[in-house]
Amino acid sequence: MKKYNVAVVGVGAVGLEMLRCLKQRNFPIAELRTFARSARDIEVDGQRYSVKAITPEGFAGIDIALFAGTEGEKGAAVTYAPEAIKRGAVVIDNGADFRMKSDVPLVVPEVNPQDIKKHKGIVANPNCSTIQMVVAIWPIYKKVGIKRIIVTTFQAASGAGKESVEQLRRELLELGKSEYQNIRISEYQNRVLPQQLAFNVFPHIGNFGEFDYTTEEWKLVRETHKIMHNSKIKISATTVRVPVRTGHSEAIYIETERSISPENVRDILAKSAGIVVIDEPKNNLYPMPKDVEGQDAVFVGRIRRDPFVKNGLWLWVVADNLRKGAATNAVQIAEILIQ
Repeated sequence: MKKYNVAVVGVGAVGLEMLRCLKQRNFPIAELRTFARSARDIEVDGQRYSVKAITPEGFAGIDIALFAGTEGEKGAAVTYAPEAIKRGAVVIDNGADFRMKSDVPLVVPEVNPQDIKKHKGIVANPNCSTIQMVVAIWPIYKKVGIKRIIVTTFQAASGAGKESVEQLRRELLELGKSEYQNIRISEYQNRVLPQQLAFNVFPHIGNFGEFDYTTEEWKLVRETHKIMHNSKIKISATTVRVPVRTGHSEAIYIETERSISPENVRDILAKSAGIVVIDEPKNNLYPMPKDVEGQDAVFVGRIRRDPFVKNGLWLWVVADNLRKGAATNAVQIAEILIQ
């Protein structure tokens, strides 16, 4: 089997999961280089990695460069992806910088793997909340079409990075000391989220913009249109941060073009790649973030008909935002690239 020289750029929450995924999925690696802003040694699951300070020259001889990315406006890929491509690498970027560029494929392997062939040196990884939604709705779309989607997300702290998980941890410790008195801890130093997260939820992920939707909400709209090659689907989203460490949940309402029963939806999804159906609510069985952490699949439950709207259906969709929502999806793209 041919082996490849691989680079992982970034050793935050997503970068660490990329290292795990490469190892767990036995990606054929000849040489692995790990880059960050500064050099240091790290340990992941008992294995030590020597992290080098990123430079353009560091990409010499690299076949595939995985950029862990951030949800900020400008990630490392803006500066270093062209340098990696210039030296012969194909870049897979988890950040937001290239997703909506017309000449960059935006790929979820279970949905549009054929788009990878169109790359000109870079393939974009979609946003975490978009990935799990399109994986869940794509088999339904292929069967009966979808004309409308209304989605509310319940997004974990880790979606905003390690610092946000640390903020949640600190807040929980402080509130625990208070014996649940009515105190506010919104003025923490080093707070990275716009609001207190412990014992709280807030509908504010990203920046507010057009029509008072956040940038995170527009990602669900525009990325889904691009991935599914259908901009006629009416999509409306509300994104909410919740006090969960890892694992995004989504309540997804769809209106299909043709009628389909919940039983048929369950059967279709259960047979679809990358999906696990857990849907026995009377036995208290449905997907929950605590159960999907560390898993690569998208989990679907609470599949039910809208009794008041023809062809209306609800789905409850949960996935590990660091795995399928980021690292796993990127490694799956790399696996298709080398086939």
